[in-house]
Amino acid sequence: MRSLLSIVLFSSLFAYQANAQDTWKMQPVNIQTRWAKEVSPTNALKEYPRPQMVRDQWENLNGLWNYAITDKNANVPASWDGKILVPYPLESALSGVKKALQPDQLLWYKRSIAKPEGEKVLLHFGAVDFQATVYVNGKEVGTHSGGYEAFTLDITSALKTGENELVVKVYDPTEQGIGPHGKQVLQLANIYYTASSGIWQTVWLEAVPKTSIEGLVLTPDIDKGVLQVKVNAPAGSSVEVVAMDGDKMVSKVKGQAGNLLTLPVKDAKLWSPASPFLYDLAVKLVKGGKTIDEVKSYFGMRKISIAKDEKGIDRIFLNNHPYFNLATLDQGFWPDGLYTAPTDDALKFDIEAIKAMGFNTIRKHIKIEPARWYYYTDKLGMLVWQDFVNPNQGLPEGAKPQFEKETKEILDQLHNYPSIVTWVLFNEQWGSYDQERLTKWVKQADPSRIVNGHTGEYIFINGSETKTGKDDWVASDITDVHSYPNPMNSPEQTGKARVVGEFGGIGVFIPDHQWNPMNAWGYIQEKPAALQSKFTIMAQHLHLLEEEGLSASVYTQPFDVEGEQNGLITYDREVVKIPFEALRKIHAPLNPDMGAIPQVVAKNADLTDPAMVYSEMLDAYIHGKRDKEFLLKMTMAANQVGDAPGAEMAGAAYIATLKEPLSDEDIRVVGQFAKSSKDAGFAFMTKNPEAFKKVLGERQYHVNMMNMIYKGTMEPMMKAHKDWSEIESAMKRYGAPGDEMYLRAKTVASLNSKDWATYVPAATDYLSKYGSYIRAEEKSMFQNALDQAKKN
Repeated sequence: MRSLLSIVLFSSLFAYQANAQDTWKMQPVNIQTRWAKEVSPTNALKEYPRPQMVRDQWENLNGLWNYAITDKNANVPASWDGKILVPYPLESALSGVKKALQPDQLLWYKRSIAKPEGEKVLLHFGAVDFQATVYVNGKEVGTHSGGYEAFTLDITSALKTGENELVVKVYDPTEQGIGPHGKQVLQLANIYYTASSGIWQTVWLEAVPKTSIEGLVLTPDIDKGVLQVKVNAPAGSSVEVVAMDGDKMVSKVKGQAGNLLTLPVKDAKLWSPASPFLYDLAVKLVKGGKTIDEVKSYFGMRKISIAKDEKGIDRIFLNNHPYFNLATLDQGFWPDGLYTAPTDDALKFDIEAIKAMGFNTIRKHIKIEPARWYYYTDKLGMLVWQDFVNPNQGLPEGAKPQFEKETKEILDQLHNYPSIVTWVLFNEQWGSYDQERLTKWVKQADPSRIVNGHTGEYIFINGSETKTGKDDWVASDITDVHSYPNPMNSPEQTGKARVVGEFGGIGVFIPDHQWNPMNAWGYIQEKPAALQSKFTIMAQHLHLLEEEGLSASVYTQPFDVEGEQNGLITYDREVVKIPFEALRKIHAPLNPDMGAIPQVVAKNADLTDPAMVYSEMLDAYIHGKRDKEFLLKMTMAANQVGDAPGAEMAGAAYIATLKEPLSDEDIRVVGQFAKSSKDAGFAFMTKNPEAFKKVLGERQYHVNMMNMIYKGTMEPMMKAHKDWSEIESAMKRYGAPGDEMYLRAKTVASLNSKDWATYVPAATDYLSKYGSYIRAEEKSMFQNALDQAKKN
């Protein structure tokens, strides 16, 4: 999905800072899911976190930990800021903290653990974003860099009898570092979302024998009727592998750890979305005829490939038959937990809802999910196109090796899931490099799947090409374009399947179910009543394109995400904008065999014309209705139906009802509605900076002030007569926000106009003073232009 550079900085209106607290309480959030109320310190994601390698003896460490935020160069804190609920990210409401971690800060966690019984004690982390250093009783026991991959540390030697101190240090610069960060940013924009720092997946302890099973590698081969099995364990260990179909043994094989074992699966029941059959697997480590370690697992027999159909068209085949991959683009964000689903039922719901819509494929968009998410795609029957998490788009020094390190870990970590059928290497040229080498590398690392080397290498908006490819899908199994809003076919290349990797993006807002009611972003806007017919026509065009050779489509998107309201279900998972039954009927021509449909609960959208609802509110306003809650809803409704004068009028009337001292809710609303230095809210923010900084966060307050100064003071001056000296003089009275806004505007405007004499000093000053706040891709663009201008 695309974004544009602008002078104005985008901001989050709800990422405010809360006071430290010694007990957990979910922080306020504009909307939340039905599962949030089920979360407590005693039941935070208590399910077994690794369904493909199960042992009975384990301990969940999710729950309340101490936390502290310090300077980047600080040592272990002597005192702590309060409690945080693990594994919810620091910035999330469910963490109980809801603070943004800055690039010059560290996040610390601490709790006590008891030494479990066992010869070897392993400490497992599902994921920590971005760089984790772990200490037990003051001794460093290991580090890991990479915000999306699981890692395990042997902490046996650092433990003592009784209670032990566990401390985790986290550094996470988000988009300002070298690591892949996906859609997370510090300064929000239409398609970029709130960051998730620190521990965001389950932390757990496991006691294992001194010689134990360390991992499994499972690769089905339906043509040969076998499962290839590799058991990772100490060299020389004997292993026994047994496949079961319920209570019936399918086959058994014995061999040595580290060797490739062949497990026969005669007359295999093939796995597919319509029939997601899974075999059980038991793996034992044997010594002297005695089992010394055992794990439980499962596998599915399926094959994914590119082959020619009966007409000679290259298509995606599932189990040796053409299979249209009817997909949707799933971001995996939650209003209350951000990267972390509130509960296991919530995690499962998303897959069930997508299946109930009639899709058979999920493109998991530049995020790696917890193991249990993939377990549910396996169990429920859903193909997965798994994106790798794109490198930092500016490709700073160190970004390439970090991307390749993490990609290798992802390939290993997710190998065994039968639902994953396609690896997606790059998205829309976001940090793309060495495409041929890396595509070939992925295919060599995992020949059991197909590789989409570059999704959206070409992008079309309303039929016009807006981004042109660099490598034309070199070495890929797929040609893939993005086309908004209407779908189109990708170019034909011999041996490659043709797909539209993204299309749709129809923005439909549902009142009272919005993260940011002042924003309803989508490539196009539709009223709720018009969405179904528009969506139906798009699906009909997909059917026509399928007849011409299209093998897959990816609709954007199943759920609203923060400022994007182009989902088929609202961000809080409460309202489906087209009824499930209607969606399945629309999708049936391309997905005729849907299998068992999960029962999911969501309200159908109210199809009343929002303009009529707003008109009734405006009439009530004319007749004197002025209560605070009404004015707030009216402002939102006016903004969303495009009545700018009405929104300004109602917003001003709302702010006029406010009296000091302002409540936190008042501050959040002022921060949302105040758009200009001429607005009444600007006076509140200027008069009470510390109160606003406490609620919005210091940087957020600064960005809001910059945007208002630009809109109310600077933009009119630039339109009337762009005299930079005069503008600079006017900005001085606003202090640091005025100075940063002046330098940003001057830098962007002179770059756009190629006025290099103005650009060089402006960009030099801007990068020097405020470079640490600029998104990496912007910073790289500014610096590259500066270097080039100096050469000329």
